[in-house]
Amino acid sequence: MYGTWWSLVPPVVAILLAFITKEVYISLFCGVLLGAMFTSGFAPWGTFETLFTTMTGNMNLNIIIFDVLLGMIIVLMSQSGGSAAYGNWAGKKIKSKKASLFATMGLGMLIFVDDYFNCLTVGSVMRPVTDQYKVSRAKLAYIIDATAAPICIIAPISSWAAAVNSYVPEDSSLTGFQLFLRTIPYNLYALLTILMVFLIIAWKFDFGLMRKHEKNAQNGDLFTSGREEFETMDAVNDRVNPNGKVIDLALPIAVLIASAVFGMIYTGFLGGAGNVIDAFANCDAEMSLIFATTVTVIFMAALYLPRKVISFHNFMGALAEGAKLMMPAILILTFAWTLKGMGDNLGIAEFVKGAVGTNMTASIVIPAIMFGIALFLAFSTGTSWGTFSILVPIVVSMYAGTDDEMMIIAVSAVLAGAVCGDHVSPISDTTIMSSSGAQSNHINHVQTQMQYAMVVAVICVIGYLIAGLTKNWIAALGVSAVILVAVLYGLKRKCGSEAEV
Repeated sequence: MYGTWWSLVPPVVAILLAFITKEVYISLFCGVLLGAMFTSGFAPWGTFETLFTTMTGNMNLNIIIFDVLLGMIIVLMSQSGGSAAYGNWAGKKIKSKKASLFATMGLGMLIFVDDYFNCLTVGSVMRPVTDQYKVSRAKLAYIIDATAAPICIIAPISSWAAAVNSYVPEDSSLTGFQLFLRTIPYNLYALLTILMVFLIIAWKFDFGLMRKHEKNAQNGDLFTSGREEFETMDAVNDRVNPNGKVIDLALPIAVLIASAVFGMIYTGFLGGAGNVIDAFANCDAEMSLIFATTVTVIFMAALYLPRKVISFHNFMGALAEGAKLMMPAILILTFAWTLKGMGDNLGIAEFVKGAVGTNMTASIVIPAIMFGIALFLAFSTGTSWGTFSILVPIVVSMYAGTDDEMMIIAVSAVLAGAVCGDHVSPISDTTIMSSSGAQSNHINHVQTQMQYAMVVAVICVIGYLIAGLTKNWIAALGVSAVILVAVLYGLKRKCGSEAEV
């Protein structure tokens, strides 16, 4: 089974079960169990041993620590009354549902350093505001997700840029950072997704399942289903300080962002960087995020305790409350990491490399094909970065020393396809984080986002065919943007605006 199409079966089974049962935990576990059975040759003890050794070997403790600390920060912000105070302040400044959605999009675009940080921070800050204007949690999750990875993958100063840089072979004709910069205008999925979010908000319409969720929200049901998942946060909200101030939210967020940027720069210089740009390209993003959340918790203690905004007892209890709040996300992430490990055990990377290596020939359709391959691989494995690591070196070696422009276009297609596949995958960590940040039922988020993302994905295929033919990003992006505007306008005419919902 190693290195064959069988390696795709466990993730595909997990994804299909998630859609059929709408129960993500058991679906992921079934995929993991099937992968363990394949790896061990169906030996009972070997299956058990493989399952747990793969789980422990693929768990990312840094991300779990970051999640718990960020959960603590979210709980403290809520208990201090800072989130409520910001909601009241924003409610006076933001006068409409449309404005609340644009504010969410704007904040998502401003927090471009890391997608995990983006998803959870934007959700915790904007949830009270969007709730006030009856925005469904599914739509909030979509806007968070659509301004997380798509922003990070076109931001030169981000953990994603650093990851892409690391996957470019040293003997390439361009440095990793030079290649990343030149892929930005060709990254059609990221750019068109941002345009789509803008137009949907500006034109005030929704389509597909999202329209159903928005109708329910207008009638007072923000969740449609899955409300019971977030009872922990309701218990936290019962202890909110009514005298909280906006600074109790704004200052910790400012410290969180500043310390994350500082941590990335500092760890980059420790890694041998000679300037700030190289520092971001060579930073330790995970350690920087743990540093940032630790500094922020200490700062919040100094900000809250002397003013008696929160009692010392409640402050200490916030760590446990934060862990409880993040437990659904941590559990899904653990299963998703294990499923990815099962793919490694079964040689999914070797299967893809072999399929690509034997079927790819130099032609104008290569970017479109690479987009599709990257989309499928990221969707099946739930990881953009893993997809980058497999496909970017292959594409670079295909064009090494022959056609730099086509290499840039094909690498862009890989990055775009990986983000798209990650975006629509129910086992993607970013998708999970977006659900958690918005406190939306995970399957609701996946189903609604998939319909929106697939509109952009189909247009991207057309765009990459144009890019392969013209080798001109203006033509590829321009035509793709025009098609997207026309499609969305047609959907708006068919579905009607928010006023009709």
